Order: sequence, then structure tokens, then C-alpha cells
Amino acid sequence: MATVDELEAREIICEGGMPGYLALPPRRNNLGPAVIIIHERYGLAEHPRDVARRFARAGYACLAPNLFYKHPDQDALHRGDAHYDITDPESAIYLSWALDTLKKVVGVDATRVAVMGVCQTGRQPLVIDAERPIGAALMWYGGAAGRQFVVNEKYPEPYENIIARSRCPILGIFGENDHRISLEDLWNFRNCLERHGRSFTIKVYPGAPHGFLNDTMPGRFRPQQASAGWETQLQFLKEVFSEKKGAPRLVQRYDFEISADYDFSKNVRLE
Repeated sequence: MATVDELEAREIICEGGMPGYLALPPRRNNLGPAVIIIHERYGLAEHPRDVARRFARAGYACLAPNLFYKHPDQDALHRGDAHYDITDPESAIYLSWALDTLKKVVGVDATRVAVMGVCQTGRQPLVIDAERPIGAALMWYGGAAGRQFVVNEKYPEPYENIIARSRCPILGIFGENDHRISLEDLWNFRNCLERHGRSFTIKVYPGAPHGFLNDTMPGRFRPQQASAGWETQLQFLKEVFSEKKGAPRLVQRYDFEISADYDFSKNVRLE
């Protein structure tokens, strides 16, 4: 059994019977804010577990729920040989279960929970915030492409309506060399946030491809940009979860650095 001075991480069963992975920081008295990390298309593989432990080392209780737990072949998901097309309504149910699970962790401040979505699940923090308010939305190279705004079976409600109903501050972290999300997509996403008076910070890192945080994929991982993005995220959470009280403020930041001859058509998928 771990002591209060040791990071504790373990497999758990969340509300609703959904599997998850919980990481708790050292010195767990009065934990305060917490984070839910949603895995990318590969399901609850090693990378999201590692992200949960990184958050714990930074002082946050972190839960990584398996939103794709109903897929019959988890190993195929982890390898990238299978896909799970989760719908917005389904993800809202599962993330509500995750929030209910975190509420039962002693010391967690349930009013200050950030939700991090990655790649395929980048829009899910906004989806849950539109249904059940959260403290912050963290979006890593997901949730901004033009296809996100197309209503279909997966996305039965217009994305702009979801954005309009969600209220939490948003951090979006993207890469210049992303082959799935163009700068035009990001401008359109930013414009939508502005139309609805949202507080946001959007950062585009030069030379970074899609998936640049994932150090289990050597072709995509970019240590320098990943480290910078992580520090930006920690600073964002520190600001959002500050104990300072006062009237709400609207903060809109868009920071990008790109090549003068940027050409989205030249961005390619990396492994």
C-alpha cells in the first residue's frame, strides 16, 4: 500500500462499471483540482496511463477512463488495428460516470475538474461541459477539424450549438505539421469560439505533427514541443484553478508560429 509520500496508480472500476486508471499524487491530503484524461483512438493504452501519472506528479488526482471499453478487442485498439466510433451522447454518459467517480476520491475538489481530450476525443471535453459544467477543457490536436462541424450519427447535435452551451475556459494545443487539422480549420474553430464569447488559449507549435505528445510513437513524438505544450498546460491549469476570486473575465489568446510557405497538403501521417 502506497504512503501519502508516494505516487499511487491503480486500475479501478468507475461508476457504471466502466474500467479506468486512477493516479494520485504524493502527499494526498486536500488534493484540490483534478483531471480526467481521455485516451486517443488507441483506447486506454500505456500512453494515457503515463499522462495520468504525469498529472499526479504535478499534484493533480487524475482519472483515465476507458471510454471504448465496450469494444470486443482491446488489443486491436491499442495496436491501431481497430476503431471505435463513439458518439457524443455516449461519451457524455461515460464522462459523467468519470466525474461521479472522481467526486468520491477523498480530497478532490469536484468543482475544479479539467477534462483533457486527445485526437479523436478532442471535442469530448466540450461535449461534457455542455451537459455538466467542468472546470476547464484541454484539447490536444483534436476537436477543431472541419468534419467536427458536420452533423451525423456520431455528432447528432451541431458542434456550434455544443460550443455555445459550454462555458469553461479552453486550452487548445496543435501542431503546424498536423495532417488532419489545417490552420484554416483552427481559424474557423477560433472564430466560432469568439462568436460565442468563449475564453480560450490556442497554441500552434512549429514543426509539430499530429500526435506529438505521444512518446510511444517515435515518428510522431517531438520532445521539445511536447515539453513546451505540457508546461503551457500546467500554467493554464494554474491560472484557471487559482484561488483568487473576482468577476469572471474573458480571455482570448491565439498564438501560432508557422513557416512562411506553409502548405497543409504537404503534411503527412507519421507513426
